[in-house]
Amino acid sequence: MANKRDYYDVLGVERAASAEEIKRAYRGLARKYHPDVSELEDAEARFKEINEAYQVLSDRDKRMAYDRYGHAGLNNSGAGFDFGFRDPFDIFEEVFGGMGGFGFRTSRSRGPRRGADLRYDLRLTFEEAVFGCTKEIEITRQEACSKCAGSGAEPGTTPVRCSECNGTGQVRQVQRSIFGSFVNVTTCPVCRGEGETIPMPCRECNGTGRAYAARRLEVSIPAGVDAGTQVRLAGEGEPGERGGPAGNLYVVLDVEPHPHFRRRGNDLVLELNINVSQAALGTRVKIPTLEGEEEIDIAPGTQMGAILRLRGRGVPHLRRSSRGDLLVLIRVEVPTKLTKRQKELFKELATTLSTESIVDVKEPTFFDRLRDVFGV
Repeated sequence: MANKRDYYDVLGVERAASAEEIKRAYRGLARKYHPDVSELEDAEARFKEINEAYQVLSDRDKRMAYDRYGHAGLNNSGAGFDFGFRDPFDIFEEVFGGMGGFGFRTSRSRGPRRGADLRYDLRLTFEEAVFGCTKEIEITRQEACSKCAGSGAEPGTTPVRCSECNGTGQVRQVQRSIFGSFVNVTTCPVCRGEGETIPMPCRECNGTGRAYAARRLEVSIPAGVDAGTQVRLAGEGEPGERGGPAGNLYVVLDVEPHPHFRRRGNDLVLELNINVSQAALGTRVKIPTLEGEEEIDIAPGTQMGAILRLRGRGVPHLRRSSRGDLLVLIRVEVPTKLTKRQKELFKELATTLSTESIVDVKEPTFFDRLRDVFGV
């Protein structure tokens, strides 16, 4: 109940709106969001919400109960009334009359329906995600039965109009209450809303018109994708109903971690450990890159937390020719165990170095650099 929007907000009218203003607002919104003409993904949900609001605000008793008790006033949990809601397409037909000037049927159950979307989880190596690749996957999905071509009827026979609902797919029952008569519309239990029954079901699919089949598909993975990226294969989902379009297949990517690199957007971070002498005197070391090993220079006096940037050695930007950078984060290792000779050398060195401790608050600390690189 708490998740429902205010009915006046749904229709975009003031609380003091007249019946004519409410009807006019409904007509405009219903035309816009009717599922048979709107291309919005949430059109059917919006259409039902609009119709529910109109059913309440266009009825004097329901509107009074709603104004006084809110949504709780329309069911047994609140003021003790249980109004219920009619089929939104019936309301639409009543307001617009028949085809409503739209040129389409108001019974949604008889119109085309888009097929369901499917999901496939695909795991990539770090290099495959960085440089892109082509992967072959196998999915099992429902497809139109090859024997009956999706009709559900044994070849040589055809579905017939349902005698229970006369082909409408719905049955109506009139209910009386202290507020008047209400029409309760439900899906036909015989044809399940299809409007047709199948006297001789197809023996291949048992009348469903669908059969599961395995399909192998190629997925082109662009360079620079990351974990969570979705690749859409249009029309590779479940088939539509009554001529409706097929759904889509969404390939959701997961990426294996790399033994050396951490990814930060399109930049790569490599932690490089050097000893104190290398940091003080400078050196030349080999580091791994995406293209193989490469030598880099460590300048004399390099400090703990220094970052060396190798431009254009990171991850390619999606659908662009440029790449991120490789950031080499320097970590100076202080030895914890020294030989006797090493201790003597350090003591000799200590006599030549300043012993004064100075706190410098101007320069970023090592931990600041870590936050900049790793976002921690």
